[in-house]
Amino acid sequence: MDRGTIWHVWLPLIRRHGLAQWLGLLLGLIGLGGVILARHTLGRSFSWVPKASELVTRGIYSRIRNPIYVFGMFAVVGMILMVGRPRLLVILVVLIPMQIIRARREAAVLEAKFGDAYREYRQRTWF
Repeated sequence: MDRGTIWHVWLPLIRRHGLAQWLGLLLGLIGLGGVILARHTLGRSFSWVPKASELVTRGIYSRIRNPIYVFGMFAVVGMILMVGRPRLLVILVVLIPMQIIRARREAAVLEAKFGDAYREYRQRTWF
């Protein structure tokens, strides 16, 4: 690719996007990166249904109990901003309560299995 191609083809694509699209890209990348990091930290403890095989408290889980849910919301907001449809943010009215319900179900399973260790972990972490 020569310099002329870069200036005539790719530069207009960059200029066409506004602040919302750039913010969306940033949030989307942060969200995707956070989900990947959290999923990697879980390792074999990851499950689609709540089960308690191990209480993971290292890495990002030392600060946030449900980072996949938190960063997933960042990714959703980022995608909505990238496509330029801010009205779609109303989707969060449904998604956020769903994630809270899922987190509570997982918390109940973990508390039943790990008891005081989980309660102590919950006291020192966010969501």
